[in-house]
Amino acid sequence: MGLFTGKPRSSLGKWLDARGITQEWLVRKTKVNRTTISKIASDDEYSPTLPTIKKIMKAIREIDPSAKANDFFDI
Repeated sequence: MGLFTGKPRSSLGKWLDARGITQEWLVRKTKVNRTTISKIASDDEYSPTLPTIKKIMKAIREIDPSAKANDFFDI
């Protein structure tokens, strides 16, 4: 369960929560569909496409330059 939301959270969702970053920020930064971001933030089993992973990692690295894709995604 997410710290603030009461919803299940994936590794990405937990990372966002821990930093007080909204999914909406990620939607704006990545131009990835809001539904897709929501799914990625709540379901560790969900596998986004490689282009989506690249967009998300580019945004994450603005906050944490040392972040690695395999911290969030099974690749």
